[in-house]
Amino acid sequence: MPKAKSEKIVFYGTGRRKKSIARVRLVEGTGVITINGRSIDEYFGAETLKVIVRQPLTSTNTVTKYDVICKVVGGGFTGQAGAIRHGISRALLQANDEFRPTLKSAGFLTRDPRMKERKKYGLKKARRAPQFSKR
Repeated sequence: MPKAKSEKIVFYGTGRRKKSIARVRLVEGTGVITINGRSIDEYFGAETLKVIVRQPLTSTNTVTKYDVICKVVGGGFTGQAGAIRHGISRALLQANDEFRPTLKSAGFLTRDPRMKERKKYGLKKARRAPQFSKR
């Protein structure tokens, strides 16, 4: 009979922003952040996006306590960073409910409702009308 693996406790959180959806897993570890199989430094070029992703961990002082493994699809880099931040915040709530006031006051638990407005017929974009010329 094989030896039983020491199961690590895993916390899950789903984050969304614009068209991006992030499925986040928090595992007890050393603070390594992996996004779509790549490190955070490989995945995000801009330093501001890395800061956005780490915000929930820094505000709750758990940067070195958990490893973050996430899969993110859709949208652009900014939307993906926001979705990952939302997912990490939700997973941290599962880990410890005492983080709620900190995360809530920082606004990390609120789903950003802003979405791309749909294009309307007769227009070139959502609101952009065709160019008008008198003659």
